[in-house]
Amino acid sequence: MLNGLDLTGSMAFQKITDKIVDAVDARRQIDRWQQLGHEVVFTNGCFDILHTGHISYLAAARDLGQYLVVGLNSSASVKRLKGSDRPINDTPDRALLLAALTMVDLVVVFEEDTPLVLLTELLPDILVKGGDYIVEEIVGYELITQHGGRVLTLPFVAGYSSTGIINKMKPAT
Repeated sequence: MLNGLDLTGSMAFQKITDKIVDAVDARRQIDRWQQLGHEVVFTNGCFDILHTGHISYLAAARDLGQYLVVGLNSSASVKRLKGSDRPINDTPDRALLLAALTMVDLVVVFEEDTPLVLLTELLPDILVKGGDYIVEEIVGYELITQHGGRVLTLPFVAGYSSTGIINKMKPAT
C-alpha cells in the first residue's frame, strides 16, 4: 500500500520497490557485481523534487560504470540540512521515484547528514557528486581512493534545483 494505492499485485511496481534496499542487502549486491568485474558508481543526495537536472546528472553518473547506487538522505537528515520546511516529499516517495528511474539500480536510505558511514559499508568503485564540489573535499574521498576507487564530479544542468522550483511556487511578495 502506497498512499492509499494497493499496488501489491503489480509486477512492474514490485520491480521498482525491489531496488530500495538497506545497506546490508546493498553490500551483498555490490559484492556480486564487483566479483563479476563490474564497476559500481555511487552518488547521494536529497532528491527532494525530482527535476531535469537530477535526471541528467543520474544518467551521466550511470554512464561511468555498469551499476548506479543512490544514497538517499532520510527525511530527518534533509530537515537538518535544508531546514524545517523540507523535505517536500517524504523518504518513501523520494526513494520510489528514484527507484523507478531506469538508470538507478539500487536506492539506499541513510539517516546521517553525510554518506560516510554508508560509503564505508558499500565501498563502491566510483563516487560521484555534482560540479559544485571540489573532488578532494567530497565526503568519502579518502576512503574511496584508499580502496583503489575514483572520485569524480559531474557538471550541473544550469537553471534546475529543488530550491529554485520551491521558490517559484511561493507567492510573489
